[in-house]
Amino acid sequence: MTLIETIRQTIAKRAVYARTKAEIESMPLDVALDLNIHRDDAAKIAWQAVYG
Repeated sequence: MTLIETIRQTIAKRAVYARTKAEIESMPLDVALDLNIHRDDAAKIAWQAVYG
């Protein structure tokens, strides 16, 4: 893997992380509660989803 490919993958993962975090934070409260998700944990949940 070249340096450019690594940088592209890193940028792509960061974009997915940011989108996922924003979606969780903007999720309606009733939906979040149904899914047992606390919107305050959005960063942690998004990190786990993207980076494992």
